[in-house]
Amino acid sequence: MIIRQFLLWTQHDSAGRRAEAASSLARAYLYGDLDPAARWEAKTAITALLDDPSPLVRRALAEACANAADAPRTLVVALAQDQPEIAGLVLARSPVLSDADLVDCAAVGDESGRVAIAGRPHLSAMLCGALAEIAGAAALRALAANPGAEVTRGSLLRMVERHGDDARLREALLARPDLPLDVRQAVAARLASALSAFVSGCGWLSPERSERVTREARERATLGFAEGSEAADLRRLVAYLRAAGQLTPGLILRAMLSGRMAFTEAALTDLSGLPAERVAGLLHDRRGSGLAALYRRAGLPPALEPAFAAAMTAWHEESTGLRETSAPALSRRMIERAVTACERLPFGEAHAIVALLNRFDAEAARDEARVLARALVNEATVDSVLDAIPAALMESYRQDRLRLAA
Repeated sequence: MIIRQFLLWTQHDSAGRRAEAASSLARAYLYGDLDPAARWEAKTAITALLDDPSPLVRRALAEACANAADAPRTLVVALAQDQPEIAGLVLARSPVLSDADLVDCAAVGDESGRVAIAGRPHLSAMLCGALAEIAGAAALRALAANPGAEVTRGSLLRMVERHGDDARLREALLARPDLPLDVRQAVAARLASALSAFVSGCGWLSPERSERVTREARERATLGFAEGSEAADLRRLVAYLRAAGQLTPGLILRAMLSGRMAFTEAALTDLSGLPAERVAGLLHDRRGSGLAALYRRAGLPPALEPAFAAAMTAWHEESTGLRETSAPALSRRMIERAVTACERLPFGEAHAIVALLNRFDAEAARDEARVLARALVNEATVDSVLDAIPAALMESYRQDRLRLAA
């Protein structure tokens, strides 16, 4: 009898009153202590309300059923394909919807629906993969910021590939604590490309100079990301760099001149196809013959071989200071030895290499100057504080004496 009273209420001319009746009827079905017959009548009634012409009624149904695990599946599936403001309520929360339902809604729905799906409390790897393939930047930002999303490495890379130009997406990805090393590198590369296009478009740098500055900044960032990484992460990073055309001889030389031998070994292992232990043995052969064989096996340019050999010789001679330092800083001593070795080459082969090494040297000099300047500033700050303490104490003492005298 009560269910039929609700049904009469749903026939009211006012859409607002019909929405109230729909909400009450849905909640009676979900949470009321109804007998089987009344429950069947209630389910039939709220399903029939999907035909109501007013979105207020269907929204009331969506609000009532959004969090309910016992909501009729046919009702929820229909609401998920309604107007965006109605569909979003169930897409964001309903436990009734399966991954297949959600993938279908993401494929045929609009971006607001995909944003709602991307913000669900838990998303499977399969659903995240589907969103990575079809969602726009807004939904991918929500996906990247969702701690309950099981986003695989492949899906993360696909997100960067499709919408890596979106600054807010890059920010959301970099904020993920579990972001793989190669994905972080991919994000950094897209950021560098965006900055390059910006400065070139503004006319601040020529396209050629902008490309060089971008490449060298990206290489510095790469070595920074690789610092302290596990061997497996380094292998994945190197594989990504090679596939992206970023595993250049210049990057490997920079790694070597920075004392980054773990990255250098991983790069040469990937290029040569030799086992990692064999590469380490050849690279650290103090006689130099091992490095020469490894260099040729890796397919690196012959003109750069003297620079590599000289850098490794300098690294071996240095007992401390160059071995895996705490920051990816270029060693000026190693650069100097590499320049000297290359100066004996014909000018046609040497000029580009020497120019590259000279830029490395200028970069290293600036890094040294920054460190020294910061140290001097810190020292001066400490000295000024120490000098100020006696005067401050004396002034405090004088003020106390004046107060006592008064």
